[in-house]
Amino acid sequence: PRRKPLLKKRHKTARLNFDKEHEMKSEEYWKTILWSDETKINLFGSDGVQHVWRGLGEEYREDCMVPTVKHGGGHVMVWGCMSAKGVGQLTFIGGIMDAAMYVKILETKMLPSLQKLGRRGIFQHDNDPKHAAKKTAEFLKKKKVRVITWPSMSPDLNPIENLWGILKRKVEQNNPSSKEELKEV
Repeated sequence: PRRKPLLKKRHKTARLNFDKEHEMKSEEYWKTILWSDETKINLFGSDGVQHVWRGLGEEYREDCMVPTVKHGGGHVMVWGCMSAKGVGQLTFIGGIMDAAMYVKILETKMLPSLQKLGRRGIFQHDNDPKHAAKKTAEFLKKKKVRVITWPSMSPDLNPIENLWGILKRKVEQNNPSSKEELKEV
């Protein structure tokens, strides 16, 4: 089955307002956006449901089974950004990211990518608590970073999700056996 975020009436209203505010924006405007997000990349397999078609008595055929490993095989969390000018530097996140770690990433990774877009560059991030934290807002204000107002519960509007899909498929094709190998992919 298809999955989608659980949207309440306020989320739907915010998404509709976002659409109305941006529907007439030019292609040039969209080229000024630096899109960003975090994602989890699994070392082995998927967190999602996997389906297999098989006939009666075929459940133990090799091509009808999905291999597993104990403890899920591990994963890495990454932050990244992209724009019409290209992709920014992928950042591996160690531990749990809080506002302080996020601000450090913004300072060292986001700002150089945003500068490539020139003075008109606009930064996009979602409404994750660390993104909306006072410390983050103060940093962005101090650095005079323009931020697009983003509707909550709208990951499907962010084109970086397509990039994450490509990256995850590449990782799967290369079949890394350790976190270090995964980082090299």
